[in-house]
Amino acid sequence: MQRRFGNLDDVWPAGLARRLGAMLYDSFLIAAIWILVAGLHLTIGRQLLGISAEQVGAGPLWGLSLQLLLLGAAFAFLAFSWTRGGMTLGMQAWRLRVQTLDGRSITPVQALVRFLVGLLSLAAFGLGYLWILVDRERRSWGDIVSATRVVVLPKPAK
Repeated sequence: MQRRFGNLDDVWPAGLARRLGAMLYDSFLIAAIWILVAGLHLTIGRQLLGISAEQVGAGPLWGLSLQLLLLGAAFAFLAFSWTRGGMTLGMQAWRLRVQTLDGRSITPVQALVRFLVGLLSLAAFGLGYLWILVDRERRSWGDIVSATRVVVLPKPAK
């Protein structure tokens, strides 16, 4: 169920620098998740499937399965964070939130679209994120295609 966020009048569109800062923070978390997933992948191959040390990593199936697991783990982390509270840990540090255009938490389908378009944006040498610099509403390709936006939250009152 989508959650309605409050203080919608106090937020403004996030710029490129804040987004890149949050992405950098989240990349460290995703790297840690990937290390865990790769270790589990190796352990399952060696212990449960009985693959010898010489065969580990050999063959296209071994590499493809690891790549798919890594992509799935990154998506699971991002989608859980985005759909649950609108922000990852990196986004919390930079006071960013992803939300629908009417101020609700995004759906799993929107999270999937954001993730896939984000990969495409990075594959296009970051052009999808640089788009923020020319768009009047500071939207990336992922924002436009998924009908979402990333906003800056006001500083909490002391």
